[in-house]
Amino acid sequence: MPLQKIQFKPGFNKQQTATGAEGQWIDGDNVRFRYGEPQKIGGWQQLVSSTLAGPVRDQHTWTALDGKKYAALGSSKVLVIYYEGQFFDITPLGTALTGATYTSTTSSATVTINLTAHGLTTGDYIIFTSVTTPGSPSTSFTSADFTTNTFQVLSTPTANTFTVTMTSAETGTGVTAGGALSMTPYVTIGPTFQTPAYGWGTGLFGGIVIPSVATTLNGAINSAVTTITVVSAASFPATGRIDIDTELITYTGKTATTFTGCTRGANGTTAASHLTAAVVTNATSWQDWGEESSVTTVSLDPGSWSLDNFGQILVATIKNGKTFTWNPSVTASLTVRATVVSGAPTKSIMTIVSDRDRHLFAMGTEATIGDTTSFDPMLIRFSNQEDISTWTPKVTNTAGTFRLDTGNTIIGAVQGKDYILVLTDQAAYTIQFVGPPFTFSIRQVGTNCGCLGQHAMIFAQGAVFWMGFGGGFFAFDGTVKQIPSLVEDFVFTTDGDNLGINYDANQISYAYHNSLYNEVGWNYAKSTSAQVDRNVVYNFVDNTWAVGSLARTTYQDSITYDLPYATEYNASGTPTFPTINGVTNAVGATKYWEHETGVNEVDINGVETAIAAYIRSGDYDISEQGLGGDGQLIMRVKRFIPDFKNLEGDAIVTLFFRDYPADPDSTPSATPPSITGPFTITSSTDKVDTRVRGRQVSLKIENDALDETWRYGTLRLDIEAGGRR
Repeated sequence: MPLQKIQFKPGFNKQQTATGAEGQWIDGDNVRFRYGEPQKIGGWQQLVSSTLAGPVRDQHTWTALDGKKYAALGSSKVLVIYYEGQFFDITPLGTALTGATYTSTTSSATVTINLTAHGLTTGDYIIFTSVTTPGSPSTSFTSADFTTNTFQVLSTPTANTFTVTMTSAETGTGVTAGGALSMTPYVTIGPTFQTPAYGWGTGLFGGIVIPSVATTLNGAINSAVTTITVVSAASFPATGRIDIDTELITYTGKTATTFTGCTRGANGTTAASHLTAAVVTNATSWQDWGEESSVTTVSLDPGSWSLDNFGQILVATIKNGKTFTWNPSVTASLTVRATVVSGAPTKSIMTIVSDRDRHLFAMGTEATIGDTTSFDPMLIRFSNQEDISTWTPKVTNTAGTFRLDTGNTIIGAVQGKDYILVLTDQAAYTIQFVGPPFTFSIRQVGTNCGCLGQHAMIFAQGAVFWMGFGGGFFAFDGTVKQIPSLVEDFVFTTDGDNLGINYDANQISYAYHNSLYNEVGWNYAKSTSAQVDRNVVYNFVDNTWAVGSLARTTYQDSITYDLPYATEYNASGTPTFPTINGVTNAVGATKYWEHETGVNEVDINGVETAIAAYIRSGDYDISEQGLGGDGQLIMRVKRFIPDFKNLEGDAIVTLFFRDYPADPDSTPSATPPSITGPFTITSSTDKVDTRVRGRQVSLKIENDALDETWRYGTLRLDIEAGGRR
């Protein structure tokens, strides 16, 4: 009998059943598609032995004027520079604290610092800048014991005391409120995790939607309809409130695809018409201005940064905080900390440099500079040209402001080819430099296309790609368009055993570009996780999608360095950098990796760990030529011929056979068997003999050993008709 080729379309289809996705791949991990075929991803090796305190939320690489290459990494605890295989701590410092004394107890390493109204909290980092100790016999501690390292605040028993842990125990008789100490805390960056927030003042002017689930309109509606049809209302409460564009709507009932008993224009909003596919957000947990919050869906953003370079100068902004710079050209720059930008806003969601014209933009910032109570999440400020310390508009400079009007808050912004794309939770805007007298042109280019998180957008290959606030993937290349995806439900919807994205951890999502393989990807947390534990990858040349479990909190393309650099967070790890007395694993630790090198994971000591990878296909109807089309006949498979390119080591192949879509996988020992294999395939394997039968076949390729990699080709089956039943 002639051999039959079993070919599968490139990319994952996770929207359909295994039978519905006939001739397609349906699942896998640590694989990508290249030239239309699946292959195992490349390996990674650790760049630095030290691990950073807290999860890194942004990473930026650049080359200084003298040709030196740098990477800046901002975590929830520190800001560091990576240079030539080492980390350097440049975390900005807060306001100096003076007039402290300390109390110590013999045989104890715990020291109590006495300082009226210190304002510190447990976990804060501090450095002692000036210390005088009483000396022997009362204390064995010297000034160097305090000033050599950074300290973590161990506890804050009162508003006037806090404790730290010394490197060694007190061997003197002990000190009671003795000595004289001055100290400076690290700036507060933010929570390690995206955390619930309660109480007064958590809302915004005009109120804010607290999203947990979203869908889209299935057809346009006018301002008067009281029954609203959507794609799916399954995850919404039985009664409640929804948000469409800027309109709030209450409803008293629902079906699987409709909201009924709708009252339009709730909470002072205006009833309006809305287009097909407009995002419909669960706004049942709407929080008005001045309203006390008691629900856990209100969350504080995790400690995060926006990092960019103004020429060779690093610009670093704490999310919802101040902006700092670090200059690599100053004397002993790697020992110098980042310093605050004088005259800049003191509270901004993020900053971004307009490369073409050299302005610094603050996205979501203060109406009055220096007054954090005037914070407006839809306000944009930009500095004077070539001067990031001048922000007040005058006729003699190009500083200015404008306010966006569609959305509740600016989510983030990214530099495009000759524009900055700004994304709110509902819309997209472009900012382009036009010169005097207007300086910039701003126009809205899209609606119902808001972005999921500050770092969930990336510019690559002439377009900006992002994850949608209410689901879906989008791109802007002059026009906003939604990217069709056969993994969309898997990523965005939690239903049954499918665990979609955790919308309460939306701000830790991170987009990246891997130019080596024409990929953009997103790292995100699934619904049961508070930290990044999944990724989804789009090959924009081949138009294919893949998903996996590679967990990287940041990922930097091979622009400055030859290969991509990425960070991995371990919530139970203990950080080793900076060196901190009393440090705990409460904030976890981050490793720094170089990717797309080799085929294994290699730590700093050269210890290698295998990277397990697999891919599984949907069902494929098998038939003899001219007979049994579409699974009509049961077929006997006598052998198969594997086909791999770039096979190193072994590949494990398993074939699964079914008569009907509902048939479960069994074991090879079952009678009759529905599984044949696993078979170990090497570069010298010509064929594999089998004795199995069924109407449909599916394929699984995997490996879990060191030094193994593969790219699949085309499987061929030797089959013959076996009857109709």
